[in-house]
Amino acid sequence: MARILLLHSMYGLRPHVHQAADRLRAAGHDVHVPDLYDGRVVDTPEEGIAIKEEIGRDELLKRAVAAAAPLSADGLVYAGFSLGAAIAQNLALGDERSRGLLLMHGTSDMPDGVAADDLPVQLHVADPDTYEPVDWLNAWYLGLRRARADVEVFRYPGVGHLFTDPDLPDYNAEAAERAWAVALDFLADL
Repeated sequence: MARILLLHSMYGLRPHVHQAADRLRAAGHDVHVPDLYDGRVVDTPEEGIAIKEEIGRDELLKRAVAAAAPLSADGLVYAGFSLGAAIAQNLALGDERSRGLLLMHGTSDMPDGVAADDLPVQLHVADPDTYEPVDWLNAWYLGLRRARADVEVFRYPGVGHLFTDPDLPDYNAEAAERAWAVALDFLADL
């Protein structure tokens, strides 16, 4: 069993995030789902970007760190969707007790000199994905490998960015089920 901090996308803490948490709990994991947007939920990427910019990157990170702090003593698995994945990556790389990193639909830039010795990392991403272009993903992968993380990338051809969210137009049931099956195996091994 893993203790997991699951972070929402730029759409906010939508039903999909709670459904994902319930799926993880059903597999025996202890899952915590903080609301980084103070209850706000949006329907479009433009609205999500506006809230993200209003709150600001530093404040979002501060809120995520505050959510993780009381849970991290025994090691957390950081996970997230899109924006939440980017934040989860930053937290996992800054937490020497991190047990793993599960990224759904998103990544973040790599700080210089970061060390991620044998940190298990798994990314599930659309192929192609306008938010995660191939050149970016290649550089991201190489950066994590240089940091000595144990990285797996799963690409899903022809699906939309947030293909696991059944309430969005990007949803693809087949790809979502494949991603969750692989992710659950990944978490079971941590």
